[in-house]
Amino acid sequence: MNRMPVSLEIDVTAEAEAEGARRATGASVSAVEPAPRRPDPEVSAKVQRRHFSAEYRLRILKQAERCKKPGELGALLRREGLYSSLLTNWRRQREQGALVGMRARKRGPTPRRIAPRVKQLEAENARLQRKLQQADTIITVQKKVAEILGIPLRPLVNDETD
Repeated sequence: MNRMPVSLEIDVTAEAEAEGARRATGASVSAVEPAPRRPDPEVSAKVQRRHFSAEYRLRILKQAERCKKPGELGALLRREGLYSSLLTNWRRQREQGALVGMRARKRGPTPRRIAPRVKQLEAENARLQRKLQQADTIITVQKKVAEILGIPLRPLVNDETD
């Protein structure tokens, strides 16, 4: 029988922790010690957008300016989990003065300002609508009273209908 050289023989008990390896006793790895938990591969349904405060953005810009050696800026970006395009945008905002009062902007179209005259007209329209409803109620009551008392009402002359 041909035996392998001693230097090439594999000790099965030493490699028991390797994936797919067998133990000398035949016991599985999970029976001896619990297997490490794997991260859940499920992707969350709702993506959470990251928000950076103005203080954080300014602090990162200052740190980025202090990076002089090659690779320091990349290390900073990797450590913070940022993209270089964010630094570009933040620098542009700082130059335009937007970082001074930097606050989170709402997404979507900006609401249009309503002119004061429009507000005044809307308030007047609402007031007149209430008066019209009150007048309609009074007219309805007068018609019912006239019907109960047997007083005939003259029909309206104009084309308006009730």
